[in-house]
Amino acid sequence: MRRLQIKHVTTYQYTESVVLLPHKLLLRPREGRDIRIESAELTIFPAHQLQWQRDAYDNAVAQATFLEPASLLRISSSVLIQHYDEQPLDFLVADYAVFFPFQYDTAERVDLWPYLSTIFDQDRSLLDNWLRQFWYPGQVVETYLLLEWINKAIATGFTYQQREEPGVQTPATTLTRRAGSCRDFATLFIEACRSLGLAARFVSGYLYTPPYQQGQGATHAWSEVYLPGAGWKGFDSTSGLVAGNDHIPVAMSRHPESAPPVSGSFQAVNPQSPSMSVIVEVSEISA
Repeated sequence: MRRLQIKHVTTYQYTESVVLLPHKLLLRPREGRDIRIESAELTIFPAHQLQWQRDAYDNAVAQATFLEPASLLRISSSVLIQHYDEQPLDFLVADYAVFFPFQYDTAERVDLWPYLSTIFDQDRSLLDNWLRQFWYPGQVVETYLLLEWINKAIATGFTYQQREEPGVQTPATTLTRRAGSCRDFATLFIEACRSLGLAARFVSGYLYTPPYQQGQGATHAWSEVYLPGAGWKGFDSTSGLVAGNDHIPVAMSRHPESAPPVSGSFQAVNPQSPSMSVIVEVSEISA
């Protein structure tokens, strides 16, 4: 078991006082068999009302409604978790799904339909041509190996770039540029899986980076694929690894643009572009 402390501070500075409209916060890790929350604290300035809810994906959502105008908005989250996913490869796929292609069980397919539908339909030929190096019609291949090949091909064949722009690149753009951010790589992997008939979804959260200086960490994005018998399994196309106890999921979504950590808007007398700073630290805490 690994204990991890996550500190995430987002600050917006406005040039003049503004009216802050409601903000949606996706900052609380998803609890389950692998993750337990020991403590969590969410501090927000200015004065506000906070309401917790669950969205359609069972993500924990905090809705902040502000009570006064302000020229500064600061959202500070501190969470201590226990992470138990020490053997991410310890799973068994149902016999009928060990080899690809396969068909999901009829009842499961109904539930998985939102995660089977492709999102970016422009220039499908570029994605289809790229996928032929991993699988072509009539070929039979082990399902996990197919996913591993695609995952590692993105990690090793594309250049990682941090992007401050909101949203994600289309898979065609990532394939053309041969570069992108973690969310762009996850989007490409998801569309590749869905094109093959495999259910996949987008995951946003945090990444602990043990090889580097203690306290470093980052917001991160990866994918999950539904494998019968094993359930949803995470694939990180930035590192080419299966998601394990360095990955801390916060939100899942069908669409890769639906799960930013902080989202909201404001009203101002004069047009302005606020400055933003984000500080994320993920530290391992001694048991």
